[in-house]
Amino acid sequence: MARNPLPTLNRVRLALRRWRRTRPFWAALWTALGGFVILYLPLAPVGKLLHVGIGGVSGMAAGAILIALAGLILLLPGQRFTAGIIAVIVGVASFPLSNLGGFFVGMFLAVLGGSMAIGWMPEKPGRRGWLRRNRLQDGGSGEGGDHGGRPDGGTDLGPAATATA
Repeated sequence: MARNPLPTLNRVRLALRRWRRTRPFWAALWTALGGFVILYLPLAPVGKLLHVGIGGVSGMAAGAILIALAGLILLLPGQRFTAGIIAVIVGVASFPLSNLGGFFVGMFLAVLGGSMAIGWMPEKPGRRGWLRRNRLQDGGSGEGGDHGGRPDGGTDLGPAATATA
């Protein structure tokens, strides 16, 4: 019998989704697209590139830096703030250095991606459901009444403290 590949593909898709949600994925995507646009425009045949001069070289350098920063944003989310600032600076610097920043499109995408990387924060773990229910029952005080804050009447001391008590 042939093995059904759908459960395996579904597991891979869910694992990729979980990984993507723990990183500034969209920031890296927009930064890479901006770098690609800035890099693509000066990539003319070598004979024409020699006539373009320093504008073509700086455009290729700015695009390559933005694509490298997109990889850094995606693979090292702890460095997203620094990489985002550099991406915004390189995106704005591409305006005078390279064909109006990829005719404004590449510059806009690089600034958008860098800004998203600066503003991205990792998701905080959700609060426990029983704590939220108790706050609603107690009128929002969060004290938990006379039963220690848990609906079953236990205390919030943890497993080590309850084992010794």
